[in-house]
Amino acid sequence: MMMTEGPGRDMVVQSPDLSFVRHGFFTRLGGVSEGPYASLNCSMRSGDDPAALAENRRRVAATFGLDAGRLLGVTQVHGAHVVTVTAPWQAGRGASADAMVTMRDDVALGVITADCAPVLFASRDGRIVGAAHAGWRGAVGGVLEATLEAMEALEVLPGDVVAVVGPCIAQTGYEVGTDMRDAALCADAEAAAWFSPGVREGHYQFDLAGYCMSRLRRAGAGQVTSVSLDTLTDEKRFFSHRRRTLAGGGPIGHQISVIAAGCGAELHL
Repeated sequence: MMMTEGPGRDMVVQSPDLSFVRHGFFTRLGGVSEGPYASLNCSMRSGDDPAALAENRRRVAATFGLDAGRLLGVTQVHGAHVVTVTAPWQAGRGASADAMVTMRDDVALGVITADCAPVLFASRDGRIVGAAHAGWRGAVGGVLEATLEAMEALEVLPGDVVAVVGPCIAQTGYEVGTDMRDAALCADAEAAAWFSPGVREGHYQFDLAGYCMSRLRRAGAGQVTSVSLDTLTDEKRFFSHRRRTLAGGGPIGHQISVIAAGCGAELHL
């Protein structure tokens, strides 16, 4: 489910399930980067022009009514570590982690993706929020459950949390080998439900969004949905690692997904 209507909405997708809190799954549109990074690339490690990258992140922060220095991110490593944000840090200096939670309403939490699943979390009163980067390794490793646990440490029960899975690669395009499936099943036998036979022998199609939602529901999250958007096939709106690989490689940009705590849900678009 999503809403993208209105002026400026081409740069961001929002979920009606998080309509009570400031949030956005940003697309690749609305920035100033050029070439393979066009145009709203927000990855600090992408190799993009630093000035263009700074302007892109400034634009994202401005939609939340914040200065660029208040848009926070971590150094994503496909793990399950979660940072509880108590104070902002310098851009590019975030800890090695794949999720953040906070009660502060003067910062925004951002995760970078280009096929992995961005997952945004909020307590039903909007007082506590979280953002997680969930590739298959992070999801299997427990990053989503760890995010719920970090929110619980801030005194919100999982049953009072709304979680939305953002744009990511769809099952139809996510072909994986036996080694990846075996690794996932070794860690979580219930992951088998999210693999279907692939077109090629010895390969499978993995439903990353479905698996993330399953993990969240098993962990007791109160409401779990997905925006159901495929980064691989929607080239106009999203960067995609798999698309880049199929095209022979080269530089790539990344989109950002952001959430902020506090009263008010409207973005400045």
